[in-house]
Parts: sequence; C-alpha cells; structure tokens
Amino acid sequence: METVKEQKTTSKNNKTIKISGAEAIIHCLLAEGVDLIYGYPGGAIMPVYDELYKFQDKLTHILTRHEQGATHAAQGYARVSGKVGVAMATSGPGATNLVTGLADAQIDSTPMVCITGQVPRHLLGTDAFQETDIIGISTPVTKWNYQVTRAEEIPEILAKAFYIARSGRPGPVLVDITKNAQFDELDFTYEACTGVRSYNPYPKVDVNQLKAAADLINSAKKPFIVFGQGVILGEAEEQLKKVIEKTGIPAAWTILGVAALDSEHPLNVGMVGMHGNYAPNVLTNECDVLIAIGMRFDDRVTGNLDSYAKQAKIIHFDIDPAEINKNVPTDVAVLGNAKESLEALIPLLNNNKHTDWHNVFKEKYQLEYSTVIEKDIHPTKEKLTMGEVIEQINVASNNSAVIVSDVGQHQMIACRYAKFNQTKSNITSGGLGTMGFALPAAIGAKMGAMNREVVAIIGDGGYQMTIQELGVIFQHNVPVKIIVLNNDHLGMVRQWQELFFDKRYASTVMVNPDFVKIAEGYHIKSKRVSERSELKSTIEEMLASKDPYFLEVKVEKEDNVFPMIPSGASVSEVRLK
Repeated sequence: METVKEQKTTSKNNKTIKISGAEAIIHCLLAEGVDLIYGYPGGAIMPVYDELYKFQDKLTHILTRHEQGATHAAQGYARVSGKVGVAMATSGPGATNLVTGLADAQIDSTPMVCITGQVPRHLLGTDAFQETDIIGISTPVTKWNYQVTRAEEIPEILAKAFYIARSGRPGPVLVDITKNAQFDELDFTYEACTGVRSYNPYPKVDVNQLKAAADLINSAKKPFIVFGQGVILGEAEEQLKKVIEKTGIPAAWTILGVAALDSEHPLNVGMVGMHGNYAPNVLTNECDVLIAIGMRFDDRVTGNLDSYAKQAKIIHFDIDPAEINKNVPTDVAVLGNAKESLEALIPLLNNNKHTDWHNVFKEKYQLEYSTVIEKDIHPTKEKLTMGEVIEQINVASNNSAVIVSDVGQHQMIACRYAKFNQTKSNITSGGLGTMGFALPAAIGAKMGAMNREVVAIIGDGGYQMTIQELGVIFQHNVPVKIIVLNNDHLGMVRQWQELFFDKRYASTVMVNPDFVKIAEGYHIKSKRVSERSELKSTIEEMLASKDPYFLEVKVEKEDNVFPMIPSGASVSEVRLK
C-alpha cells in the first residue's frame, strides 16, 4: 500500500486554519461538494456529530433507522445523481452494520465513502468497548480502506478516499478514524487528490485494439451487442446509441445497464440473463461476433460458461483490466472509459443494417410474447400479476419514473417490464442480491433526483428487512412511492422449490402483518389493492400525489417468473414455461 505522501494533489484552499480533526472532516466533505450524509451516531463518532451540529446550514444529515439503511440510501443517491454517496457510523456494531452495503456497492461499482468512528489509538487491540477491526472486516468488500490514527492525516486521506471512490471503475471506500484523531487539533489545509501512484483508473485506449474490434464488427454477419452499467458509469449513452444505429446491430442489456438505451429503441432487443428475454439469450449462442460493452460476464448472464457463445468472436470493452478474460476469453479487448472508447470506434465502423439477423430476434420475441409476456402484462385470470402492475406504472409515468427494485421475483419482473426513456432510471441490487435494498435506496434516489418520480418495487419479504426506514420518509417527508407486491411468500425461493426441490416449500410461506396500518402509523398515505378494477386508478392517484404514498398490491401467490435459465444450464436452454 502506498503512503499518504505518494498521492498527487491539487490545492483548493491554501489557507491554513487550526481546528480539531472532527471539524476537519466536515471541511473535507464540504470541499468535495458533499451536502448530504446518511448515518447513525454513537460514542466513537460523536465528536464529528458535534461538529455537524454547527454546520447544519451547509451539510444535511439524514438519520436512518439502521446503519445498513444508511449505506443503501447512499447507494441510491449515488446511482441516480452520479455523485459519491456518503454514509457515517460509529465503531463496533455501527461499523459492521455497514458491511452489507459496502459489499453491495463493491460488486455493483457504486461510488461511496463510509466514515466510521473508532476507539482511541491507545486502546486499539485491547478489545475495548465497541472496538472491532473494521479495516480487516471491510478489506474484501471495499475498493480501498484506511485507518486514521492522527488528526493531521485526515485531509489527505479523505481527499484520496473521494478520488478512489469516484475514479475509474467506481466503488466504496471506508475511512476509520480513531476518537483521539477526532479530538486532536491540526493545521488544516485541503488539497483535492488527482492521482495515486500505482493506481491507473483510466487506461489509455489502444488504437490497434480498436481497429481490430472494428474489423471484426464490420465483417460480421450476425453481430450482437450486450451492454452493462459501464455505459452509464462512463456517461457513454450517446456513443452507444450512435454505434448501434450506425451498424444496425441488435443490442441487449444486463439489469444494471438497462436504462442506457431507450426501452422503445428499435434495436433494443431486451435483457440477457437467467430471467432475461428469450431471443437475446438463445441467440447469444448463434451470433458470430459478441460485443460486450461495460459488462463483466456475470454468471447470471452467461449460464454455463462451457457452452457460452463458443461459436462467436468476443470483443470486450471495459475500464477494469481485471475483468478481461476473467470469465469469458476474449479475442479483442479494448480497455478504457466506455465514452472515450466508443467515440473513437464510431469513425471506424461501416454503415450497416443486419435486417435479416434482427428479424430473427423479432420472431423469437413474438414467441416469448405469446407464451409469457401477454399473460404477464395483460392477464385474463382472476388474480393480479406483478407484470400488470409494472405495466400500469409505465403507462401512468410515461416511462419516465426511476424504478428502485428489491431482490426476488418482483425484481426480475420489474427489470423485464419497466420501460425507461432516460438514463440512471433503474436502481437495483445486481451482483450481491441484497434483500432490503429498495426502501432505503429509494429514499436516497429521491433525494438525489427530487425532480423525478421515484417508485420502489418491493416484495413482502425484502420489505420487512428494512421497513424501519419508513421513519426517514415520515421525518423528512420524502415523497417516495412504495409498492409492495405481496404474494405472502418468499417468491423466488418458492419458485425454485417448486421447480427443483419437488415442491418442498421449506420456510417460504410468509405470515405478514397489516402493511397498510404500519404505513399509516408513520403518517404515510396508504392503500391496498386486490382487484384489477382498482389498479389503474390507484396507481394514477399514487403518481399524482406530491406526498409519500404506500400501496400494497395483493398478487397471485404461486406465479413463476419466466423465461428462466436453470442454474448451471446453457443460455440456449432457456425455459419459456
């Protein structure tokens, strides 16, 4: 690990002032443009909270009801705003409660800085009250972490923390600060970090690799693009659109990449992965060139690697060298920011249509529509489906809402059927699959985009994992719209038990409380819908409201999400029913 002095800095403020470490932390945050923090106070971080009290006109602190909620709120804020999310907690259990959010942010490349208090330096290693080695615990789930034991370290370490969190492939950083470092004084100046030795966040695009990629694309008969969140993180949405439209290549998305391309774009062919669309999954194993842009070939996308796109030449655009050849061997790898790489690629590409190839996608979509989609979004059976709820949100919002989904069947349904006409609109827990993510993440998303409608889609299981965050919505009147799709089951686990465990429904039946009464206890307007005749008007009422709104929708208990690629199967073995 490089030392603090090895980072490059740019001076923002040459004025030196003598202040405490705790106040220095506040000045660092302000210098980085932070105006919103999520957190929970406690003994080891109390000096910082005492300083926060003095800066309430410049820095808003949101008291979440659990530290995990603070991290998910910071994630939602970061994902929708493009800024670094900030969370803060005390030592011991306060710090360990951040770990799930850190892990979630790490695997989903979300820029976040977490600041934790720690026992005084002289008590480190003594098993003091609420002492935990959060540096050791968080090392596997952070992009970088550091323990500050001296006040004079604070400016340089926090500058470095924000730089690492937001640069290159973003991720979470944790800074643990001992209590003595918060109380002690230092001569404070702040310099923004602009580089760290041995850390190269922006690889230079190799022109030869670009030309090799263009040659493969120009000569392909059945090319296929799969794009992921790297397009959104790299702000390369326009470049992606230009590549697709110039070449006529069908393009599919991962669940974190979805909003990078308008859902209604004629070359948008849907979602890949375990519960993705039929055509892009099956045709992955028929294309002759597969162009992966800002995605990491996750196992939920590839299925069985032994049979994944073996017939195709693989081109991989990514900013992180660690992802190249990690899961899928590539023929051409283009390292760099997606915006820069695609901008340089566009002049090298031939104009094309690939009409016949695109028609194959259309034909397979029609098969999926008649077998699955029509029954999901326009059902004739008595019970409500999750798909028709999402479709009504699309209609009522004109495809413009930010959809924040939790984890489970409703997540897959939301990702499959929600439509988006602008980027940074789909916020979900992708890689870690964290139940309880959606409610606090929706709070953060709304605070990061107050001008947009934010709708949380949550199952009855995940909702109860962080239901206490309704207190934040009540206290701060955050106008989030919450929909709980209640099937009285842990639906995705139940589906697997039905299909793969001979219908042994072990511990998946939920005996739920009255969700409407709970929301009303937080003074949030609430309704319950169980009849189709009430659904459309209630969703319209919900979206028209300027206040927080809770809606419980009672849906079919034993619906399954299809298509589905069974775990370990090939993408060609996708099941429609």
